[in-house]
This record gives sequence, C-alpha cells and structure tokens, in this order.
Amino acid sequence: MPGKNKEKPAPLPAAKQSSPERILQRLDWQVIRRLDGLLQGDYRSLFYGYGVDFADLREYQPGDDIRYIDWNVTARMNTPYIRQYMEDREITAWFLVDLSPSMDFGTTSTEKRGVLIDLVATFARLLTRHGNRVGAILFNGQEAGNGSNGGSHRKHRMLPAKGGRNHVLQLIHELMKQPRLPKSPLTNLNALLSSGLLTIKKRSLVFILSDFISAPGWERTLNLLARNHEVLAIRLWDPREVELPDAGPIWLEDAETGEQLYVDTSDRKFRSQFNEAVQQRENGLNAAFRHAGVEPWSLSTHEDLVRAILRYSAVRKQLHRLNRTAHANALSGAVR
Repeated sequence: MPGKNKEKPAPLPAAKQSSPERILQRLDWQVIRRLDGLLQGDYRSLFYGYGVDFADLREYQPGDDIRYIDWNVTARMNTPYIRQYMEDREITAWFLVDLSPSMDFGTTSTEKRGVLIDLVATFARLLTRHGNRVGAILFNGQEAGNGSNGGSHRKHRMLPAKGGRNHVLQLIHELMKQPRLPKSPLTNLNALLSSGLLTIKKRSLVFILSDFISAPGWERTLNLLARNHEVLAIRLWDPREVELPDAGPIWLEDAETGEQLYVDTSDRKFRSQFNEAVQQRENGLNAAFRHAGVEPWSLSTHEDLVRAILRYSAVRKQLHRLNRTAHANALSGAVR
C-alpha cells in the first residue's frame, strides 16, 4: 500500500529520553532563536488571518481585501462597501493532532511523532510568549474499547486553550505520554476533525497535524471546519513511505493495520505501480485541500525544522500577495 511500508517501529529518542523542559529548552536554542533572527520577529506570515470581530462599514479603498466587501450594502448604496473588523489582540490557536499508529513510522533517529512534537511545541511557544492561547485535541485513531488485552483507549484527549510557558510544557507532556497503540483498522480522521468542529466555538487558528493516512470521508468535515476557522493542514511524511528502494524481496507492513505483504522491489513493474499509487494519493489529497480552501504544508521528517518553517512562511507571503492581486482585479471588474 502506498505510504504504508513500515519496518518494526523504533523507540522515539527525542520524546522518550527527554523531559518536556529539556525539549522546550532545546527548541528555544536551536529553533526559536534562529527564527527570531531570520524572521526578525515578524510571525504574521505564519499566523495570518485569525479571528476578528465586526466593527463598522466604510467605502472601499484601493488595496482593500475584496473578501471583506459587504455585497448587500454595496448593492443598496451602488458603491462598494467594506466590513471593518477589530482584530483580536489575542489569537486562539488549536492543534488537532493525529497520533494513530502510522505516525510512529520513521528511523531510529527521526519519527513522524518526534517531528510532530517539535513542531507543536515550537508553534505553541511562539504563540503563547506573545500572550496568545493554545489548546489541543489529541486523537489516537482507535475506537473506545478497541485496545489491546480487551482494554479501552480514549479516542480523544482535549486540553483547553490557555497561555503561558507552563501550559506549553503540559502540552508537550501530554504528547509524550500518549501510548503507542497496536495496529488497528484504518484510522478515521473524520473523528478528529468532527471533534474539532464541535469543540472549537470561537473563530480560531486551527492546525491539523497528520499524515492523512485515513479512511475516506474526512474531506467534507475539513470543508466545514475551514468555513468557521483559519485552517492550516500540516502533512508529515517520511521519504521511505513514498520512495520504494530497489532492495530485492522484502516484507512491507501497513503502518496502521499491521497487514503484511511480501514483494520483490527489484521488479520494475511493481515499483512503477507503487509510484503511480503514491501519485494518485498525492493528487487526491491536494484536490481535497483545494476544495476545502485549506493551505496544505507538506513536512518531511528529514527536513530541517527552521528551514521548513521559513519555506512555509515564504509560500504564505506569496499566496497572500497573489490573493490580494486577484481580489483587486475582481473588484475592479465588478465596479465597472
């Protein structure tokens, strides 16, 4: 199965052998300080477009964002009017975190789960040190009562949105202590997104962190979530999930279900079929993100975190410039 070839999961050195305090100290020195210098404190490109409250109406001026035009008032007044908003001084951000079995895939030095913990901790630290609040919904991908030895696992763990360094440490602790679960039926990511839809009431900045290896059916819920919030979909992946080496006959194991398949990776036809399946899945994910109006960010476990965040910041700046140009052009046509 594409994106699922897996060896025996290795322990997670960064999360298992460190305390939350040590992880945060390491990120402060190795990631956040570097970002401070390179971004010069301008994090608006990362956390742009958060919740706002309606304040007033005024006539459109060149350079205004067409998304804020009140078309009902514009029709009545026969001239374009803009809805003015009072920006919230405090951003509320939520992390919807997929901790299903496939997130444990990786090498002995780097797993998707380890990269996920570092990324959540970094963003939470950047947000809370400027007075904002962060919350999280942790999802293990299993139905209640489907645990090993007849036990049960809660599907969700919710941390209310709070601020401060201690809350970031608690978030890291909760991420670290989530158990590695046995293989199970394919994760239903829709359960995580639905939980976010029901839990997050106020317009917020929502990060979805997952490999998006899931049963179908989550796309519509993502669309609904994006209507109410600014949603950033962060897809974590490992190169070995999408690149099949010519290693001869090997066993492949599905990272979610544990299903095994004996294949000959030296067979060119099989490798070609594998690559086609990977590309089809990639195209399907991109189509789902576009349909929901969600900005996807693909993050490899082998990529330097600072460089990845800078790359993402540059992409978001470019998208915002293009959107403003498109909106201005559309408004110009509408006014004519």
